[in-house]
Amino acid sequence: MCGIAGILRFDRAARVEPGPLRAMADALAHRGPDDEGQFIDGNVGLAHRRLSIIDLEGGQQPLFNEDRSVVVVFNGEIYNYADLTADLAAHGHVFATRSDTETIVHSYDERGERCVEDFRGMFAFALWDRRRRRLLLARDRLGIKPLYYFMGPGLLAFASEIKALLEHPEVPREVDPESLDLYLSLRYVPGPRTLFRGIRKLPPGHTLVWDERGLRVREYWDLAGHVGPENRPDDPGDGREPRRRFAELLEESVRLRLNSEVPLGVFLSGGLDSTTVLAMMRKISPGGRLRTFSVGYESSSGEEEQANEFDYARLAAESFGAEHNELKLRDTDFRDFLPDLVWHLDEPVADPACVPLYFISRLAREEITVVLSGEGADEILAGYGIYRRMLALERLHRLGGRLAGFAASAAAAAGAPGERLRHALRLAALPLAVRYRGVSRGFLPEAKARLLGRGDAESNGGAAGDELLDEVFGRHFAAVAGAPALDQMLYADLKTWLPDDLLVKADKMTMANSQELRVPFLDHRLVELAASLPPECKLRRGTGKALLRDAVAGLVPPAIVERTKRGFPVPTAALLRRLGDFSRELLLGRDAACRSWFDPAAVERLLAEHESGAARRDQEIWSLLVFELWHGVFVDRRCGSMRPREPRSAGRLAAAGA
Repeated sequence: MCGIAGILRFDRAARVEPGPLRAMADALAHRGPDDEGQFIDGNVGLAHRRLSIIDLEGGQQPLFNEDRSVVVVFNGEIYNYADLTADLAAHGHVFATRSDTETIVHSYDERGERCVEDFRGMFAFALWDRRRRRLLLARDRLGIKPLYYFMGPGLLAFASEIKALLEHPEVPREVDPESLDLYLSLRYVPGPRTLFRGIRKLPPGHTLVWDERGLRVREYWDLAGHVGPENRPDDPGDGREPRRRFAELLEESVRLRLNSEVPLGVFLSGGLDSTTVLAMMRKISPGGRLRTFSVGYESSSGEEEQANEFDYARLAAESFGAEHNELKLRDTDFRDFLPDLVWHLDEPVADPACVPLYFISRLAREEITVVLSGEGADEILAGYGIYRRMLALERLHRLGGRLAGFAASAAAAAGAPGERLRHALRLAALPLAVRYRGVSRGFLPEAKARLLGRGDAESNGGAAGDELLDEVFGRHFAAVAGAPALDQMLYADLKTWLPDDLLVKADKMTMANSQELRVPFLDHRLVELAASLPPECKLRRGTGKALLRDAVAGLVPPAIVERTKRGFPVPTAALLRRLGDFSRELLLGRDAACRSWFDPAAVERLLAEHESGAARRDQEIWSLLVFELWHGVFVDRRCGSMRPREPRSAGRLAAAGA
């Protein structure tokens, strides 16, 4: 796991200067503390920071093919590299290392830019073909590894993180207003946009090529071709074959992700997903050492106590003989970490789960370098409650969408209380492709309109009048228009929420601690299988992940198999009430960016409603806090450049129950 950066000057007579390239690489030092390297070939420069996982003595980058005509810098893991290496060697390629990175240059020699189709893993890489003067950028199918780029006059710059791009003097620091509008709605910015004007994300499953024909972006993989009844595998009718195949692929996926020359462990919440990963690891290695890590909260209210899942995590760890460690977070951990949080994210993601994820990674890094987690299971197997709620609204819509629309209009005209009630009634009147806006929601239309000084959203079309959201989600629903409603929602989340929220925070919070995170549920072959199966394999009698529950029955403790979905709960409502003065001073201070971008009276209203208990506004307030600090760090540069603090003392690392 590493960090990559590079510069391409479109003028072949130009030369890349080493100073800006080195500055970009230095901004990624946390991603690769073990080694660094640069390569400059006239108008092209590549840089690399290495976190050594495989072939510790070899595998330095940039890495070349036999005649040094192809060079690559790579972030990620190619899990099927052993099979690829054997095949490429049989075709006459000579390998100088044991690194998975080397398979990329030799595969490119064989297949050109289509080599990415052979890779099974998580990756973002930049490859320079010196003969053809061709630059190839590539990102894995699900977007597990990030890759950003900026294209300006005569320049293409790219990097694993935005903060590295900002080290280049020609990359501006400007807010994109349309992306800000999307951020307020979703708490993240859906790709290929970022909140920075001119900085883009290379979409998952895409390559970017620059050569004598110019610049082009190509999609090499999309899940849409695996969704729907026409793609379902043969099944005798009793459901056993999908269950067998899913369990087989999941075990294979975990096995592939255990290849490491450094210590590894598991993030263990006590939920079904992470416990399944732990169970598979024990099955694969009956006598192996297992280390697990859990995070919770010091309990000062019922909300914190409900958010803690230590009991289930301890049950899982004990069931499989794991060495278990726990960490309890305090209010001050959240408050003090916020500036560092936005520096590490560098594209604002207003998901408070980033904070416990960072601290559990820091805890685990004291013992291990590679960690596995259960991320992705909910997105491929319908684990979230919103899918059930939306399907209920879909049934209501089909029975009487016009009636629901009339009720919403009447409620608004009568001044009926409850912004969320009015919103739900409006949603029932809308078709699914307009109604569904993903797992993560921030400001509802009325509140966003007030915040931006537009008045109430009622006069602007409400939920149906948000053209930016319509554009983002409309194209994804159109791609799978013939699929069942559940599969349409899962596909939309896989194209938006998964790569732009969940995987951003997973990558950035672990790499902030120089730690590699592996996600077995997001092996693309497993994802393709799940997408091809009928909805009842995912959602059955109101319970999500039915296929997974069936597959691990008898392997995972029944108390965990039968648990309802908890997510990664964070007690932000109680936390923000206790930190009310902190929020008010930050958001309404004289120099606050929120004063420039938003209506201060609307911000004050949010704070007052939450502090008084009149309404729960923690999602909205957290979104504003993250934006304010992000603006201060990256746009105004009032906060300076943040760097990781020293690790918490080992005294906070304790055995479970101690």
